[in-house]
Amino acid sequence: MSTPAPLPQGRAILPRGAVATAAAALAAILYLPLPAIAADSVPAGTAASGVSTAALQPNETTSADIPAVPETELKKRLDASGALAIAGERLHPELLRRFYASHNYDPVWTDRQAQAEALRNALMRAGEHGLDPNLFHAAALPNAGRLSAIDRDLLLSDAFLSFADALARGAVPLEARYDDEDLRPEPIDVAAELDRAIASPDPAAAIERLAPQTAAYKALQRALLRVQHGSAAAEPQRVASAPGHGQAAQPPRANAGYRQTAVVNGDARLRQIAVNLERLRWMPRSMPADRVVVNTAAAQLVLYRSDRPVFTTRVVVGETDKQTPELQTTIDGVLFNPPWNVPPSIARNEILPKVAADPSYLARHNMVYRRNGAIQQLPGPHAALGQIKFEMPNRFDVYLHDTPMKALFSQDNRRRSHGCVRVQNPRELASLLLQEPGDAINRGVAVGYTHRKSLPSTVAVFFVYQTAFADTDGIVEFRPDFYQRDEGIWQRLHRTSQVPMAQQEPTVERRS
Repeated sequence: MSTPAPLPQGRAILPRGAVATAAAALAAILYLPLPAIAADSVPAGTAASGVSTAALQPNETTSADIPAVPETELKKRLDASGALAIAGERLHPELLRRFYASHNYDPVWTDRQAQAEALRNALMRAGEHGLDPNLFHAAALPNAGRLSAIDRDLLLSDAFLSFADALARGAVPLEARYDDEDLRPEPIDVAAELDRAIASPDPAAAIERLAPQTAAYKALQRALLRVQHGSAAAEPQRVASAPGHGQAAQPPRANAGYRQTAVVNGDARLRQIAVNLERLRWMPRSMPADRVVVNTAAAQLVLYRSDRPVFTTRVVVGETDKQTPELQTTIDGVLFNPPWNVPPSIARNEILPKVAADPSYLARHNMVYRRNGAIQQLPGPHAALGQIKFEMPNRFDVYLHDTPMKALFSQDNRRRSHGCVRVQNPRELASLLLQEPGDAINRGVAVGYTHRKSLPSTVAVFFVYQTAFADTDGIVEFRPDFYQRDEGIWQRLHRTSQVPMAQQEPTVERRS
């Protein structure tokens, strides 16, 4: 796992009193950030003008063939040195240049007042997504008529582009997240999407469609609305154990809005839902119909076929100081009777001190030294990886696997691994993924030696950390933030002073 590192400097924190004042003024609308706009909003190989650079071959064009960029007043403003700000609101000049390049650097909204009003109304409803409209210049927009025509046009464009980007990629984009928050939606050209919205019969609906359209996202939106309107307490609720937390969850009462594991105040619940709406915006918009989803916050794995859950099992995930990352990759094979190549950090910090105290430690645990000095545990029923490993290439070197420590699955605390995910029912999962009967899986284990079977086709796998989520029945459930990740996101989503643009910041590592 990554070495912990603190949050980036330069993130001001709003005083408690200021938060309360702002919250009252906004009447339960959340405070989230002006989204950082990154260069990857434009697909690779696309020039600022929107023309694919791959289409330009050497010696095919000359400078005389390239049309001159009009030196309009608006372009001069965008090209001016220093930060671009209007009415105290910081803008995003690179994104604005891409947008205005397709409009010859002329004002856009003078002749599109109806579209501007529709988009402004959508922006003012950003609270439905857990986003504060003021993060998209909403406070400055009513006074935009007092600005010059150029300033007014730039302010409107930046507001709509920023809102669209927050819905499309998340308000905290990939390059501004921790290293182990490695989930991402498909690449998107936000400037082109705004142009499409302007040209559509319903600009607001076109922008809204950039947000996830999944049942899970809609369920969290409904839960957020209930909390914002203070109606959650009036709905039938009950405390229910989390599936896989040591007790069987009972069916929800009729009309129950959500299940909860503890009584919390509305503000804390509101923050929890907002953070998890943000996490859903990090996910691909076109989720594979067949997929494995591991929610480390719930210590649960769900296999979907044709977008329907067909198999659920408990899992053991990383300890709080060895956290399982958030990632997406594919499962391409099943390894029967896998050996365990002990990672150097585990060998150095855990195995070798035991060997020094007890020279027979390696032999007693069926471990050997390899030629390169590494330690390997040979396959067997008591090996750390159990008898089945699901191979899924990823840069974190984590994977799904069996375990001989079956008692862990009945415990409330199943954060007991070094970051990999141990599966309670690995043979059933292998049968489903390989599309082979259980007897075939048992025979594959029974041979005793290490061998591999490839899946008929790779299956997408997502490791997520959702402390608020819709379960397979569509009921919203909540989990404690054991990894303490929610607050870090919430602080990044606060607007105190506007945060630095994402492309100016490196991706940071996970703190402990």
